[in-house]
Amino acid sequence: MQRILVVEDEIKVANAVKKGLEENGFEVDVAYDGRMGKSLGASNNYDLVILDLNLPHANGYEVCEVIRRKNNAIPIIMLTALGGMDDKMQAFELGADDYLVKPFDFRELMARIRVFLKRAGSEVQENTQYKIVIGDLEIDREKKEVTRAGKKIALTAKEYQLLEFLALHKGKVISKLVIAEKVWDIDFDTGTNVIEVYMNFLRKKIDKDFDNKLLHTKTGMGYYLAEE
Repeated sequence: MQRILVVEDEIKVANAVKKGLEENGFEVDVAYDGRMGKSLGASNNYDLVILDLNLPHANGYEVCEVIRRKNNAIPIIMLTALGGMDDKMQAFELGADDYLVKPFDFRELMARIRVFLKRAGSEVQENTQYKIVIGDLEIDREKKEVTRAGKKIALTAKEYQLLEFLALHKGKVISKLVIAEKVWDIDFDTGTNVIEVYMNFLRKKIDKDFDNKLLHTKTGMGYYLAEE
């Protein structure tokens, strides 16, 4: 049975989400404040975390950081009333994988959960290439580690997935639609600029401190990773 941590201080919302998840066959732990969320997240193994931002004792950003330090791959879905772009950007920067604004439809939450758990449960490498080298950039697919010019680069799980996908198709221009489908498992326009945001995150980490750029944009067509 897959195990989910729900960190939510609104008791009605927490209990409703817990009940719905249990009815769908999940084992659920609930933390009603940030301190408890950090404790449970750091001491237990979960398949997925649903996390509010406005929490007593420690906010959702702090909880997200603690969980990410323990597990860089666990899917984290922010479920919050804070819908501002700054709130979303900070959540993504700290390692959140998805962001759902309250009020929400439980069916949509379940759809997003299934997407992440399906991906995690069937994560098969696209080929047998365990190390990818592009110029002075090296991606170790077994250790999930990235270095450039010998310097280790810390990436969130989603940043790593995006970089690895582009690297597996190095030199090939990949459209935003394909990236959304293959990296986010989304086959429709969400109306957000999440891909542009993550490309910006990657550029700051992969290219900013180096003379030659590896991440490129083909205006109106997509993105590609190559040494030029």
